[in-house]
Amino acid sequence: MPARTGTAHVATTMRQYKGKVYRTHLLRRSYREDGKVKNETLGNLSHLPEALIEVIRRSLQGETFVPLGQTFEVTGSRPHGHVLAVAQAMQRLDVASLLGSKPSRERALVLAMVAARIVAPHTKLATTRWWHTTTLAEDFGVADANEDDLYAAMDWLLACQDSIQKKLAARHLSEGGLVLYDLSSSYFEGTTCPLAKLGHNRDGKKGLLQVNYGLLTDARGCPVAVSVHEGNVADPATFLPEVQRLREDFGIEQLVIVGDRGMISSKAIGALRDMDGIDWITALKHVSIRALVEQQQLQLGLFDERNLLEIASPDYPGERLVACRNLELAKLRAHKRESLLTSTEKSLREIQARVDAGRLWGAETIGVRVGKVVNQYKVAKHFTLDIADAHFTFTRKPEGITAEAALDGIYIIRTSVAAARMDAADCVRNYKTLAHVERAFRSLKTMDLKVRPIHHRTADRVRAHILLCMLAYYVEWHMREAWRELLFADVDQAAKTVRDPVAPAQRSESALNKIGRRVLDDGSPVHSFSTLMAELGCLVRNTCRTPSAGDEAPTFDIVTTPNATQRHALDLIQQIRL
Repeated sequence: MPARTGTAHVATTMRQYKGKVYRTHLLRRSYREDGKVKNETLGNLSHLPEALIEVIRRSLQGETFVPLGQTFEVTGSRPHGHVLAVAQAMQRLDVASLLGSKPSRERALVLAMVAARIVAPHTKLATTRWWHTTTLAEDFGVADANEDDLYAAMDWLLACQDSIQKKLAARHLSEGGLVLYDLSSSYFEGTTCPLAKLGHNRDGKKGLLQVNYGLLTDARGCPVAVSVHEGNVADPATFLPEVQRLREDFGIEQLVIVGDRGMISSKAIGALRDMDGIDWITALKHVSIRALVEQQQLQLGLFDERNLLEIASPDYPGERLVACRNLELAKLRAHKRESLLTSTEKSLREIQARVDAGRLWGAETIGVRVGKVVNQYKVAKHFTLDIADAHFTFTRKPEGITAEAALDGIYIIRTSVAAARMDAADCVRNYKTLAHVERAFRSLKTMDLKVRPIHHRTADRVRAHILLCMLAYYVEWHMREAWRELLFADVDQAAKTVRDPVAPAQRSESALNKIGRRVLDDGSPVHSFSTLMAELGCLVRNTCRTPSAGDEAPTFDIVTTPNATQRHALDLIQQIRL
């Protein structure tokens, strides 16, 4: 009998039995005999892994397989996903056109520095070394840049500041809209910068030189402009220049500017009255609230049935006063006051024991020690002190403590906005939007962009550094908004416009569920901004080559396939709109 010849192949059949599907893989050979096509089973492959069966199938179809190492090798892997997300966000926001209408070396360097600030903030020298470990330097076309190039680009950026901020104002501010303004500070490393001064340090770094900077945002907290001041400049001194800039530089003739009680002073309010179209929202200081109560212009009994009421006072002509009482805030302040009083009494008893034991003597000496203690927490007004050369006693003043406690949780919003334009509840809500600026400062200083500590030695470099950080926050702000559903953030922002403006802020039910479960509906983890960026950083670009061709072999890049979270995050970036 002649030998049988033919073609081998893998035949796969499926059958269903008792609700289950069974797959059978047979190695078969087809051949022709006596003019007829016949099949012969050579073996059963069903026990083999599916991947191996597929290799056998493709091999029988004529494909040639060689060891992976002989095909290509990976010569480098660089994190790419986080750089890609930032680059795409910057494209959606058209940051390049904000900086300048024409491409230039300086513009490319500033774009790269903005992206680097978001991905991993470093000093300028460290940045030029770090960004080669990712795809940032290559993708932004700055692989050959050194720190001197970055400093030159910062000088170029500062010269463009007015133009950049005018474009941002045109994008995000509108006639008659709300503008938020606040001031913060950051400490210096060094002593040579002329902006570095001792002042009210908001970082808790007493004794360090600092610089102050003010941030203008729209009602959502999206940054529009930043100004830099010497570290000892008071908040009110920076306010009116910002109002003038809004009108003269940005061309906003009508607006409502919101500032805290330490920002919008009585002197500033007097100046604002002479500016047509400029309204403001701020709050009264505690001493002014006490005066209204003592004059019976604010009756505390009215809060028995409601937590918000509007009053008028001849001391504030042409203005509206919206009084609020937050019971949760009242409990917090009462607890804090009692804690401070208790801590002060403990220290005073230690002084009293030393006096009684004869280890501390002299009215003047005792008074100095006592003064330091009672002024540490600013509670001297709540104690009666009896000091002599060999005697010291103290008692609380219950009447003063009770009178202060009566005002716990009470604050008063002060505004020039007409009631027909903005009701009392909205006045309170709009004042509380200052929290957006405070959130911006937290992100700038600590969480992500790390504007501090400041190492630059010249005033212009400090200004350029802070402007660079503001631009980075502008991009990050939009990324955070786009990623709300993936982050520990409340997606339901519309609820803020109708909730009780005085009661403590409450997250939506969906946000509370997300925070409590720590997973999304699809089972993937909920992220912070930093952990989501780290997740994206696991998406890498591999540089490969064929080893058989030697060191001169051309290379090619392969980006790892994104997982579901990475793909979703990148898709959301594409939804950013101006």
